[in-house]
Amino acid sequence: MATSVRRTLRRAVLLVALAASAAIQATADDLTGINRILCTSVQVTVCNESGDCVIDLPWNVNVPQFIEIDLASKRMSTTKASGENRSTPIEHLRREGGTIVLQGFERGRAFSFVITEATGALSVAVAAEDKAVAVFGACTPLSSAR
Repeated sequence: MATSVRRTLRRAVLLVALAASAAIQATADDLTGINRILCTSVQVTVCNESGDCVIDLPWNVNVPQFIEIDLASKRMSTTKASGENRSTPIEHLRREGGTIVLQGFERGRAFSFVITEATGALSVAVAAEDKAVAVFGACTPLSSAR
């Protein structure tokens, strides 16, 4: 595929992802004081150590589309519907100035989540030995009945 066609396709994917992210962010919920949260991934960028980066959909690069976060128990997990049964402890949790920060390390990967309480906007960074992943999405309160 020609380089100019690849660039055009990457720009189109980026524009669609940004538009989707803006639409989700505009309708996200206020998370102030909420301890159970459901987050969805909208856009993922994966970069390798040589500097090559790819923007893709979460499910194409093994990023769960939905993650349940329980701040009280300091645990995050995939939804039951995903069939993946993945769960990770949150090693560091901080709530300050309208921002929720979650950090941890598992299976050779360090992760940081930053969630804006007022809008539910989500930014995630995952670092491994040979790659870095950035995820953008949105979060909403999760019913305690689940």
